[in-house]
Amino acid sequence: MVRQAKAQRILTHDQIWGALDRLAERAGLSPSGLAKRAGLDPTTFNKSKRVTPDGRERWPSTESIAKALAAAGSSMDTFAGLIGDDASDGRSVPLLGLALAGASGAFDESGFPSGKGWTELALPTAEDSRAFALEISGDALAPAYRDGDVILISPRAPIRRGDRVVVKTKAGEVTVATLKRRTAKALELQPLNASQAEHTMAPSDVGWIARIVWASQ
Repeated sequence: MVRQAKAQRILTHDQIWGALDRLAERAGLSPSGLAKRAGLDPTTFNKSKRVTPDGRERWPSTESIAKALAAAGSSMDTFAGLIGDDASDGRSVPLLGLALAGASGAFDESGFPSGKGWTELALPTAEDSRAFALEISGDALAPAYRDGDVILISPRAPIRRGDRVVVKTKAGEVTVATLKRRTAKALELQPLNASQAEHTMAPSDVGWIARIVWASQ
C-alpha cells in the first residue's frame, strides 16, 4: 500500500495578522477597537507591534486570538476561514483616533488626512476616494457613538440639515455634532449629547466640515 502524505499548510506571519485585521473589519472595528473590546491593551493588534525594533516578527498569542474571537462573536473555524482570504471588496481608508484629530498636521488645508499617525482600515462602504475614518475614544459622544466605534467621514458627500458631521475649526478644535442650520452668517450645531446646549460658530472660524456617512454600530 502506498501512503500519500497530506500536504501541510504552513501559516505565515502575514496570514495570521491579516486574519485578525479581517476579523476586526467584520465586527466593524479597527484592530485597536477589537483589542479594547477584547479587554486587551488597545495597541495589542497595532501594525507597529507586529515587528520588533530589531526586525523580528512578533506573533499574536493564542490567548489574544481567543479573546478577540469572543469579542467579535466568532469561532475558531471562522478565523481559520479568514486566513489567506483576499482583502475586503471595499478599499482601505485612512484611520486616526478622534482624540488625535485636532493635532497640528493631522489634516491639510482642504481637510484631507495628512502627516503621521494615520493607519488604514478596510471598509466596504467607502465610495469617496477622499474618505477617512476616525475611531471614537471614551463615551463623551454616547449614546450616539461609544468607545471603540469607527465613523467614516466623506469630505465630498453633500451636507444637509440633520446630517451628523465632523467640524474642525481653524483653531484646531474638532467637533462631532448634528448640523441644525447653515447660513452665510452662522453654522448651528446640535451636540450629540442632548443635555448639551446648541453651538453656533461663524463660517470664518470653520476650517472644514464633512459629513459622517457610516458608523460601525
